Amino acid sequence: MTDTQYLSDWRPYPYEILETRLEFRLDPRATIVRSQIDFRRLAPEDLVLDGAGLKTLSLSIDGQAVSPSLIPQTDGKLIIPAAQLPDSFTLEAEVQIDPEANTALEGLYLSGGMFCTQCEAEGFRHITWYPDRPDVMAPFRVTVHSDQPVLLSNGNPVSSQPGQAVWHDPWPKPAYLFALVAGDLRAISDRFTTMSGRDVALNVWVRPGDEPRAGYAMESLIRSMKWDEEAYGREYDLDVFNIVAVDDFNMGAMENKGLNIFNSKLVLATAETATDGDYERIEGVIGHEYFHNWTGNRITCRDWFQLCLKEGLTVFRDQQFTSDMRSASVKRIHDVQTLRARQFREDAGPLAHPPRPDHYQEINNFYTATVYEKGAEVIGMLKRLVGDEGYRKALDLYFDRHDGQACTIEDWITVFQDATGRDLTQFKRWYTDAGTPRLSLTEEWSDGKLVLNFRQHTAPTPGQPDKPARVIPIALGLIGPNGDEVLPTTVLEMTETAQSFSFDGLGARPVVSLLRGFSAPVTVAREMTADEQALLLAHDTDACARWQAGHDLALDGLIARAQGQEGGAEFIRAIAGLLDDAESDPAFAALCLVLPGEEEIATTMAAAGVTPDPDAINRARTALMLELATAHQTALARLYDAMESKGPYVPDAEGAAHRSLRLACLAYLSRLDGGDRAEALFASATNMTERQGALEQLIAAGRDKDALARFEAEFRQNRLVMDKWFMVQPLRAAAGQAVARARELAARPDFDWKNPNRFRALIAGLTSNHAGFHAADGSGYDFLADWLMKLDPVNPQTTARMCSAFETISRYDAGRQAKARAALQRIAAMPGLSRNTSEMVTRILAGAG
Repeated sequence: MTDTQYLSDWRPYPYEILETRLEFRLDPRATIVRSQIDFRRLAPEDLVLDGAGLKTLSLSIDGQAVSPSLIPQTDGKLIIPAAQLPDSFTLEAEVQIDPEANTALEGLYLSGGMFCTQCEAEGFRHITWYPDRPDVMAPFRVTVHSDQPVLLSNGNPVSSQPGQAVWHDPWPKPAYLFALVAGDLRAISDRFTTMSGRDVALNVWVRPGDEPRAGYAMESLIRSMKWDEEAYGREYDLDVFNIVAVDDFNMGAMENKGLNIFNSKLVLATAETATDGDYERIEGVIGHEYFHNWTGNRITCRDWFQLCLKEGLTVFRDQQFTSDMRSASVKRIHDVQTLRARQFREDAGPLAHPPRPDHYQEINNFYTATVYEKGAEVIGMLKRLVGDEGYRKALDLYFDRHDGQACTIEDWITVFQDATGRDLTQFKRWYTDAGTPRLSLTEEWSDGKLVLNFRQHTAPTPGQPDKPARVIPIALGLIGPNGDEVLPTTVLEMTETAQSFSFDGLGARPVVSLLRGFSAPVTVAREMTADEQALLLAHDTDACARWQAGHDLALDGLIARAQGQEGGAEFIRAIAGLLDDAESDPAFAALCLVLPGEEEIATTMAAAGVTPDPDAINRARTALMLELATAHQTALARLYDAMESKGPYVPDAEGAAHRSLRLACLAYLSRLDGGDRAEALFASATNMTERQGALEQLIAAGRDKDALARFEAEFRQNRLVMDKWFMVQPLRAAAGQAVARARELAARPDFDWKNPNRFRALIAGLTSNHAGFHAADGSGYDFLADWLMKLDPVNPQTTARMCSAFETISRYDAGRQAKARAALQRIAAMPGLSRNTSEMVTRILAGAG
């Protein structure tokens, strides 16, 4: 295990880099990297450089060789005493690296014969000796020698000839934003004229034959560039913008300056191979990485503790972008669902940490939902508190003041204080305190006066036992008993542990529409009758609060059923009105029809002090779906037919809305017809959205054998589509069959477990099957542990991230806990376990008791 890094130990780097010049002679097994780095002393301290896996061939300062005794023979720090250094000097190094052996996919590696890089967070040290920290920024000039036909790097092209290309990035950047790609690639190209009239060449580079699947990515890029100019006044600053699709990639995508590298699943799409969800993710992630040009590249983070400064802000920006391109209300509900499923779960377990942690052992383990999704929620609260005008003033000041700098959360908060005059000292706790606040509400009603009594409490998290009150923006409205809105959306600012707010002059007691727009990432505890929830589902003017009312009504029924009680009848009755009006907003209706997932049911029960039983939860959800299907069979069948596509597939919001409602209806109708409609849809579908949706219902109905064989026969040469095939089988299999299905798939020769996409598809498919993964015999835990131990020596990053499937084990019964702990202890005892995985397993075991 590495030494723990602490925010309090950060010190400025004592040298400035004036320019970095790199020369690559690419070879699969023996790439030579020559670097020339111009340094200038800022403080009388030693020069410290990072390196990992480097074979150092030569190292000199101003032509004088550095003593071999100073050069580490393995990973570590190269330290050159200050006394041996002039005030300004050039360090030259020549190293040899082995891209083919780099299965960890950090630094320079091979993906299907193509050279590519991934340097965030600390991958550049695998390329050459360098101060591999985000606050050391420099312009780069890169020369690439290779017989590969396409040679790319950051910035603008300087020259190109067979076997050589020179690139120059004039904008200072940290090493984590360096990128290089060399391979047999084809581009689809376009151009964009910025708001100041500059002409930018755009390219999306893919493997030969994939060009027809890259068009939507290009369209998304152009929309992103235009939106950032209109919404934030930010225009692109280089002559060319390149995107490259890579098959082997640990992350979704990377925002390297001028050369974004993408997991191919977030670039390639056609109606026959990609779902509506894939199209939306492509558009959103293309936007996200492009928006990083200003929020992450031009202004980066001073140190990795500040990761949420660039990621939380950029996630918020990509959420705004998708909201403007599609349905704002549906997008907001999707974001809330994601936050609750991933981040609330994180906050409630042993992996809890604040958006800005104050210590870490392995930074790659902190690319989390808390940093990204909760980081975005914090930005949203800040915008709500200062208003649209204040937010725009603050962002303009942020870009003007900090362009070209590496910044901190304090810099960010100060900008808002200076721009708006608000004191945000207390608000900063959202960045420094872990945990999800629990907001309790009680009501008093008398003589036309409604008093709302709020109390906030945040449970202890690892290392943070005491949590002071935070600023919580509470957006609410009031709905009269006849369904009319008697108070439009009003934002209350809660700053104390307990606080009351009064509303006078009301003719009748209203129902409180609470947390409109999900105005703060909190859980809510309040007493509501089923009739009040049904009233809000029918009449609330805020889509998010309306969806929440129906969701809570269903959740209450499911929890009751999981504990052997009656429940769910009120939801079944309330959904009738929604079905009658579903065609007016199909996407919203589809969201309301999807019952809370089994994981969320378990999380809610555990928060209430009840030990969840995965099998009982599974039975409860299955039974409620059957009863709802039976009660509303006619309406569901009518909607299923009405939502049938009438023309060619278009990946827009309107078409996606109809398909989402059709598939939501299919999930219920399949409970009644045993999969007949699903089988017909699978045979006739002209798009992957409906085809995969039908396949999932056939798997759930146990009628999947023929469909799976046909799917495989058609798509066996398409790696991304086959990833879906591997994922849906354990995901939708009956709980008692999920692990066996996963084992069968893992034994197949085409289970390329060294490819992160294929590995994640199968393993996440199983771990997302709640009752299947948490099988009482522990087989799910053992299966996951076996594969994590196999992958760890090859790819520690992916291994560590998949460990999070174990983070909730302490909520279950003693038998499951014991089996999960035994599986984790096997991993922990593995010789040579990576620091990435070791940290994750240690933290989970510590929280499991």
